[in-house]
Amino acid sequence: MSAEDIAIVGVDGRFPGASTVEELWELLISGDDAIDQVPADRWDAAAFHHPEGSPGHANTVAGGFIADADAFDHEFFGISPREAAAMDPQQRLLVQAAWRALEDAGCDPRSQAGTNTGVLVGVMGNEWAHLHMTDYARITPHVGSGNGYCMIANKVSYHLDLKGPSWAVDTACSSSLVAVHQACVALRGGECDQVIVGGVNIMVTPALTIFYTQAGLSAPDGACKPFSRHANGIVRGEAVGAVVLRRLSDALADGLPVRAVIRGSAINQDGRSNGVTAPSRWSQREVIAEAYRRADVHPRDVAAVEAHGTGTVLGDMIEATALGQVHGVARAKPCAVGSVKANLGHTEGAAGITALIKMALAIDRGVLPPHRHARDENPQLKLSEKGLRLLRAPTRLHGDDAVGVSSFGLGGTNVHLVLGRGPAQLTGTVPDDAADGVITVSANNRQGLARNAARLADAVELAGQRELGQLCWTTNQTKASGRVRYAVVASDRTEAAAVLREAGRIGQTIERGRGDSGRTPSLGWLFSGQGSQYPGMTAPLHRRCAAYRQALGEADEALGPVLGESISQRMLADDPDIHDTGLAQPAILAAGYALGRTLEDAGLRPDWMLGHSVGEFAVAVLAGALNLTDAARLVCVRARLMQELPTNGGMLAVRGPVDRLESLLAEEPDTVIAGFNGPQDLVCSGPLAALERVAERLDREGVRTARLRVSHAFHSPLMDPVLEEFRSAAAQCTFHPAQRDVYSTLHGRKLAPGELMDASYWTEHIRSPVLFADAAAQAMQRDPTHLVEVGSTVVLGPLVRRLADGGQAAVLSPCPGPRATGTELLDVVARLYQDGLNPRWAALYAPELRLLRRLPPYDFATEFRYWTTSPTPEDQPRASTASPPTSEASTPRTPADALGAAVVAAVAELCGCAPHQVRDDALLHEDLGFDSIMLVQLKEQLEKITNHPIDIQELAAEVTTPADVRRFLQDQQDRQDGQAPSEISQR
Repeated sequence: MSAEDIAIVGVDGRFPGASTVEELWELLISGDDAIDQVPADRWDAAAFHHPEGSPGHANTVAGGFIADADAFDHEFFGISPREAAAMDPQQRLLVQAAWRALEDAGCDPRSQAGTNTGVLVGVMGNEWAHLHMTDYARITPHVGSGNGYCMIANKVSYHLDLKGPSWAVDTACSSSLVAVHQACVALRGGECDQVIVGGVNIMVTPALTIFYTQAGLSAPDGACKPFSRHANGIVRGEAVGAVVLRRLSDALADGLPVRAVIRGSAINQDGRSNGVTAPSRWSQREVIAEAYRRADVHPRDVAAVEAHGTGTVLGDMIEATALGQVHGVARAKPCAVGSVKANLGHTEGAAGITALIKMALAIDRGVLPPHRHARDENPQLKLSEKGLRLLRAPTRLHGDDAVGVSSFGLGGTNVHLVLGRGPAQLTGTVPDDAADGVITVSANNRQGLARNAARLADAVELAGQRELGQLCWTTNQTKASGRVRYAVVASDRTEAAAVLREAGRIGQTIERGRGDSGRTPSLGWLFSGQGSQYPGMTAPLHRRCAAYRQALGEADEALGPVLGESISQRMLADDPDIHDTGLAQPAILAAGYALGRTLEDAGLRPDWMLGHSVGEFAVAVLAGALNLTDAARLVCVRARLMQELPTNGGMLAVRGPVDRLESLLAEEPDTVIAGFNGPQDLVCSGPLAALERVAERLDREGVRTARLRVSHAFHSPLMDPVLEEFRSAAAQCTFHPAQRDVYSTLHGRKLAPGELMDASYWTEHIRSPVLFADAAAQAMQRDPTHLVEVGSTVVLGPLVRRLADGGQAAVLSPCPGPRATGTELLDVVARLYQDGLNPRWAALYAPELRLLRRLPPYDFATEFRYWTTSPTPEDQPRASTASPPTSEASTPRTPADALGAAVVAAVAELCGCAPHQVRDDALLHEDLGFDSIMLVQLKEQLEKITNHPIDIQELAAEVTTPADVRRFLQDQQDRQDGQAPSEISQR
């Protein structure tokens, strides 16, 4: 039996004529090629060309080249321009491909930091190092670390903070497929839990083209024609590819999309053949057969093989013979053979990963692409007699078909992989009304955000309406963790795409929310009391949000046995009786609890909570001071007792001078101030007739009043038995210290640690004034960024902001009242996400929506360019200094003093940027790309500025920004002068 299958869950790459794997597939399925003339920025092809391939010359001026191989979004990865200019472009391209492959796997690349993820890279060319490391006068620490095979893998591990094994593989043309084989071994052996396998090849000099020419391997016409009657050699090609591998069981458990599975693999060597570069059909045959044995696959079940396909007469003959000896068995159809080299050229160290990506895409789509030169098949190969065929058109793959991938190294290292389709994955039955979600997109700056919002808009518009919720979920998992953020509540794909596209227009500012996560949000939760109820309260949210339905169901279960009916049915119906106190108060508890639980489950946890009147019961439950069952019993008893009181009393809301109101009430027996909603917002209670007289007099004096419907008189003798019965019921409950900060409107302050909301508390709560203004004023001293109204309408948020003298806290409401649509909860989540909070997205989606879909990969910036001077036959190649790119986040500044100017100049020189691009508050590591090498160089520069030695450990511990460096130097100088640390250094 074969070992556990290895799942290919993510792929990414850039290839000649194809900037994405989707474009690669279009190129393959159409049977085109992407061979072109050598670009001028590589080398002067004409200067090195000779048709006969004379010494020092190549016989071709063609190849397969990646567009924009010099572009690199250094700011995204926190790399300085100076370091980026020194890095081998193979490093730069692969770190971006690794990021995008993780996204394709349904992972947030930032969330992989610290994980046991390996990075294995196949590479055989190191031409950038040949240019830079031989110009001895220009060798710097960054040039050293920017070159070398190991660093191509190690830089990916470093910049993504991955802790698994990390190394580069060089077995010539088979390098990257050997890396895949080693990754499978590492996964099956438990050395790591995930592996990014890459392959990369960028051509900077004509060296290998000249070598292939002199060895008789280069096609003079610049076309690679595997298995063709016209095969006459190879043409070089570029590629960068990356795949993410997981053990299949792990991939399925995590819900990752599986493109294909690797069932088995094998590796061997030619040994002593006809020459070190000559292939051995015996070794090729054995490695293929061994891979099938390990995969437990019979050759007759292998529908296709992606051949190495050198395109040389000898190489094609040997490979065809080896394939025929394995696959030439009794079978229903001949085994299809093809080679991606016919489309892209020979991508050398990236050849194996490119071939693997081609076949993974074929399995994922269930279609084999045609072979470009199938119509010119070499009859001397006798493919049909060997049970083989070249496909002239796209051909359907069946679900149980296996395919093979071969790669043979120039020095004799051979590898073969066996691929198949993974198990069917659930797609979910999505109801028509379950499409709601939040589309998230993020980046490191606003330009990146706009660029990626526009790209995402296309994917949203092409998606089906019923797929929209799953697409939202996928963006939350893969595209949500950047510093600059944008969110769109999506109920309709066309509208959502339009909003994203508008955000992505050049020159537009991201307008929904701040679009930039700064300070971490600090939330205050406000729970409204009686008066916030209305017929159909929270019904739209109940229809659209599964999490709210579940939480309201919990409240219903607790309230039902005491109430004798379902409170949710009465709440959600268009029932005017919900205004009766007997129903209103249980409904307010149910809504407050259900909304609070939904927000908590979504990760929108409060820093403090404040409830008005009966709203405090939900506060007590969510703070852990009272369990839901006891709270339900108390609220129902309270509501019943209030409902049973005779309607001889009322309440009057007044905004006006307190002293004037007190004088009026003194003239009316049994009328009192029953509560305070603010410094001039009071609630009066007493007999209705007396309150009406007060209202009339206030109206004549221009004082604003509003009558509120109530059904009891607070301060009549009838309240005594009510309070006694309630106290008795409360005594049966269990009380605990609140586990969160609660601001009590009974006490007008925050509850002390260990202070209980016990039977006495709730009894006094019925008849005592509501000290809401006092409690709110104290709570607002915490300087919250957002006030969330956890109730069925907006009542308290604007009042609390008014109490705080126009505080800057944003007021958010997941259910703003009778006109709510049900999407406001998502609006709240979207706003808080944009402002820096990281929600728990799973709480917002039903299980059938929590399925990952493929999305466009991250669109990196291309305006930053780093390249080198093209070599000429007359001159030794020399590396050029890249001009520093302009940072969009930079703003010109004038140093305040000579010390500051010197610091800025030193930092700018080390980063390779202009002084005006260095902001005082820029983070040295995250924003300016500082590493340990640059910190040591900074120490040396600062010692020159101050003419005093500096302790590197002290420097590293105290500075994170250029402003810190300036303060550090000032402090150093003060100490040298025997002075106390300067004022500026103490800030």
